[in-house]
Amino acid sequence: MCKRESTDISRADTAADDIVIRMDAVRKSFTQWRQKEGSKNIFRQEKKTVTALDDVSFRIKRGEFVAYAGPNGAGKSTTMKLLSGMLTPTKGNVSVFGMSPQKDRIALMKRLGVLFGNRTELWWDHPVIQSFAWKKVVWDIPDATYRANLDMVTQLLDIGEIQNTFARELSLGQRMRADLAMMLLHSPEAVLLDEPTLGLDVVAKRQMIDFLKKINRERGVTIMVTSHDMDDLEEMAQRILMIAKGKLAYDGGFDGLRAVTGNLTHFSVTTDGTAPVVEGCRLLGGEHGVFEFETDLSRLPIQVLLERLSKVENITDVEIKKAPIEQVITQLYRSWKST
Repeated sequence: MCKRESTDISRADTAADDIVIRMDAVRKSFTQWRQKEGSKNIFRQEKKTVTALDDVSFRIKRGEFVAYAGPNGAGKSTTMKLLSGMLTPTKGNVSVFGMSPQKDRIALMKRLGVLFGNRTELWWDHPVIQSFAWKKVVWDIPDATYRANLDMVTQLLDIGEIQNTFARELSLGQRMRADLAMMLLHSPEAVLLDEPTLGLDVVAKRQMIDFLKKINRERGVTIMVTSHDMDDLEEMAQRILMIAKGKLAYDGGFDGLRAVTGNLTHFSVTTDGTAPVVEGCRLLGGEHGVFEFETDLSRLPIQVLLERLSKVENITDVEIKKAPIEQVITQLYRSWKST
């Protein structure tokens, strides 16, 4: 792997198809002590093995923007901690830039950025800029690199006005932007983001998403991000990995993910105020003469749907659109829980 020479967040001078993140048949189990079932004695405990990840394998190439999603307890945060060297796999192999996150953690962190939405590296009782200066010294970031990246994040993340504000006085959105800025000061070639939009308002979320798309598109930063907001993930990423019960359940594009649950589609019709009946379609609701329906185009082909709509009286307009990705994911979660 070639050494990195540039002073910004652009990609290293290695082949465009290099594998940045690699997991091979990874299993991660934890031992938990629990109160013995049926016993009222809190001192009578039994040991139980919990498997967070079970035979998980995937690859992420340089420059990819990949979403990593699944229900609570599926293993998302465990995966992030394995990739960043915070945990060691029970079985299997994990590598980032060809290095072991556990054995080569110091060398790896010079090329990797990690951000957990519920944690901060900012010094709580100091201005934000002092946390930035501390990182420059501790990480031995060259002056030119530090200045270039500080200028970049200050402008794109709009943090100029908060750099002299104490971290404890920041709003959640301001703190998240400051944490993201701090993570990028050393020019990471890849970043791992665990719930970076957690709790953000609409404006702060938009700033975060736009910035991540920009550094991925223009600077080639490889990004892997988790979130419970599927619409955010669909807007940001080109590929999604879905995990359920510790196993990788899906790896592909968002359109393909919709196909897993059938081609779920929404359409709205405008009438004179009368709610129409469309065979094979479910009425979701309506007001002011506009009614929204749901159907599965894998069972009801579009030609048949249009033919049926043409026979319904009093329709003046029809609009067909994809079902929200949140609804698709909800259906998947329900099917996983039932198996």
